[in-house]
Amino acid sequence: MLVSIRSLVIFFLGFIVAWLAPSFVYQSPPFFSTRSPNPRPNSPVATVRTDSMAATLPLKFLTVASVTKHTATVIFVHGLGDDGYGWQPVANMFAQDPGLKHVKWILPHAPHARVTANGGMEMPSWFDIYEFGGVNPREDEEGMLKTVHNLNQLISAEVDADIPANRIVLGGFSQGAAMTLLTGMTSERRLGGLAVLSGWLPLRDKIKSMLSEHAKKIPAFWGHGIADPLVRFDRAKQSLEVLEGQLGIKKATPETVLEGGIEFHAYNGLQHSADPQELEDLKAFLKKVIPQE
Repeated sequence: MLVSIRSLVIFFLGFIVAWLAPSFVYQSPPFFSTRSPNPRPNSPVATVRTDSMAATLPLKFLTVASVTKHTATVIFVHGLGDDGYGWQPVANMFAQDPGLKHVKWILPHAPHARVTANGGMEMPSWFDIYEFGGVNPREDEEGMLKTVHNLNQLISAEVDADIPANRIVLGGFSQGAAMTLLTGMTSERRLGGLAVLSGWLPLRDKIKSMLSEHAKKIPAFWGHGIADPLVRFDRAKQSLEVLEGQLGIKKATPETVLEGGIEFHAYNGLQHSADPQELEDLKAFLKKVIPQE
């Protein structure tokens, strides 16, 4: 009976947080994992200052080294309830592509925090979520800005290590994709590109005043499943309408994206996950914005 009750509890928790955690067609990690993150006492951390805009603890992260000389970096931000290890298979796969062997991957781990919409349970989360679903839910602006600050510190660390900002791509899935957009559009540095998978534009009523002078020039890839029941496709479309209509971020094609704007891909039948076609499209984007030198 104890085993049965535990199984039911795990299933229930997995159902609640599934909408912001990854599930790949080629490999299916659980939506909500009860495993402990891989213990790595010497795992690197980003150096961050402690102030009202920063988290009290530095971000820990997983690094997937480049196969050849390191000349570009992808920082990829996971979704709710996950950690950087959930995207390690993707980074490993991309690292073996002949056109991406020069890329180092940084996969940060979100701090554990209470999630209001999940009964206050602590789990890896980049910001609090007050309610699941909805097109215009109440947002945790303070938590989002703390994450933006910490992601900018990861970017700064790469620049300090002699990787130019235009050779750095920031990407993410779901909750991490929302943080990718917010960070990339407001960063003082012009990044090489943004990669948004199953995401949305946060702080839509405030972001216009926060935009950097580079926002309209940054190439961005956005992939979204038409059948996504969690971060719904109409939420993505509304985000795109705000980006174009209110913020002046133009649409782009694979042929014009290097000039700036959003290259949007919609995938029939794809739910809240990433599939091989989307990842192939993302590979092609990365090869354009951070090519081998």
